[in-house]
Amino acid sequence: MPRRRLPLPSMGRRGMAPSRNLAQDGAIPAVPMSRGSSLIDSGVYEDGHRVVSPTDLVSTVAALREREGRVAWMGLYRPAEEELNSLAAEFDLHELAVEDAVLAHQRPKLERYGSTLFVVLRAARYVDESEKVEFGELHLFIGADFLLTVRHAESPSLAEVRKRMEADPDLLRLGTEAILYAILDAVVDGYGPVLKGLENDIDEIETQVFTGDPTVSRRIYELSQEVVDFQRAVTPLTAILTGLTGGFQKYRVDEELQRYLRDVADHVTVAVERIENYRSQLRDILTVNATLVGQRQNEEMQAMTEASFAQSEEVKKISSWAAILFAPSLIGGIYGMNFTHMPELQWTYGYPLALLLMLGLSVTLYVIFKRRGWL
Repeated sequence: MPRRRLPLPSMGRRGMAPSRNLAQDGAIPAVPMSRGSSLIDSGVYEDGHRVVSPTDLVSTVAALREREGRVAWMGLYRPAEEELNSLAAEFDLHELAVEDAVLAHQRPKLERYGSTLFVVLRAARYVDESEKVEFGELHLFIGADFLLTVRHAESPSLAEVRKRMEADPDLLRLGTEAILYAILDAVVDGYGPVLKGLENDIDEIETQVFTGDPTVSRRIYELSQEVVDFQRAVTPLTAILTGLTGGFQKYRVDEELQRYLRDVADHVTVAVERIENYRSQLRDILTVNATLVGQRQNEEMQAMTEASFAQSEEVKKISSWAAILFAPSLIGGIYGMNFTHMPELQWTYGYPLALLLMLGLSVTLYVIFKRRGWL
């Protein structure tokens, strides 16, 4: 079955720039994985089947060059700069792409450098224990007869992708573009559990908002940041897939592979729409939460005002009765001073008059306070 390419420049071996042979030049020492090599897995494929499983990069390149039509798939984990530079010399990788792969922390993108395609992807996974989204960065160098993956995090794991591809020789026979599709598909499929996890978090937050949980504001903010980070990882894939599908006709990409890539594009579109919907929901939840917090604060202020008013009324009553009781006490206190020369002491009507004064003054104060609403 003739191989067809993704929208890459012509990458047949005759069109490639002269390359050095690593095994001959000794550019990369043969370092077995057991002795600390960054090589996680490496396979050389022919007609859709793995024919060699090298344990180091030198052996991989040597096996690739043995026969025409072979494809090498190398997976590296946090490689040293020197290691990538040696691979760059062997496969004619652009220095800017190599620099990006070394430094990492790149946004998803697709770049063409001569006969090589450079793709950056951001994988994501939802951690149930912490209810957080973790991101991983993946760099891919795709040529006519090789595909190099560089990871800087535990995710995404490409072991399942490789296993799936090796179980489907017809798909793997399509070459490096088929491997690229499988990796894109795996990364996008990984977004599904993240979307579900975020959706559950939003549902929980809605419940917290209406139950008056004081910690919900912080959780809304943190979840909003996660959604924004997730959007930054997913949205650029639309442009990447548009760039790939734009070259279908020009590079005569296999029709089956075209359908696969369109399916991935559909999943990305759905993910982008759901993420935007999540951002809208969180904005609405934040607005509702602010409104409810304001209402609760108003209710608390009103309750405090009512309590203060009630307390003031009680103070008025106490003060009124104190004044009423003070008047007789004042008169009684005067007559209780026991002075010898007090005209009223010898007056027949002095005592009744004192009682009348006490009673009259008390009644007068009572009427005054009652009219003012103090009693």
